[in-house]
Amino acid sequence: MSLKKAYLLIFIILLIDQISKVYIKTHFVLGEEVTVFNWFKILFIENEGMAWGTQIPGSYGKIILTVFRLFAVVGIGYWLWDAVRKHSSNFLVVAIALIFAGAFGNIIDSVFYGVIFDDSYHTVATSFSDKAYGTLFHGKVVDMFYFPIWEGNLPNWLPFWGGKYFTFFNAIFNVADMAISTGVGILLVFNKKAFGKD
Repeated sequence: MSLKKAYLLIFIILLIDQISKVYIKTHFVLGEEVTVFNWFKILFIENEGMAWGTQIPGSYGKIILTVFRLFAVVGIGYWLWDAVRKHSSNFLVVAIALIFAGAFGNIIDSVFYGVIFDDSYHTVATSFSDKAYGTLFHGKVVDMFYFPIWEGNLPNWLPFWGGKYFTFFNAIFNVADMAISTGVGILLVFNKKAFGKD
């Protein structure tokens, strides 16, 4: 795969990711939910940008995370360029492009959304408001896809969790997260093809 095709893939993913996030941010109140199917919902939440909502403690935690991610994206970008230059497998190039697009998509939220949008609590956010909810590098990542495939009480005979209410699958994510997960999945499932030559 050529670098131009890889860039096109990255651009398409970034475009879909940002359009979906801006739409949710400017049409949904934080916590608002729309049921598409019983097992698929659109649920607007925001997070600080780390997996599973975890945070780096301290007042500079968010900046440390964002700067780290910027360096990581530069490294992934170099990896993509090097893979294309060495005529690596299309599996590898596509996987790296997906991971790059996903990481970059979430970085856009973290860096810019705090100064572009105002608050989403109890109201729909507006863009380029005088009352932005954060500062540069202090934006929150917008998530919206929720697939509660099964919800209910677990059987009592299960050790530790028996009788407790459980939701499978309770992660809420966005297009960028899907791109990262798909890229990593390609590297894991097609490992031999990804790291072999075309």
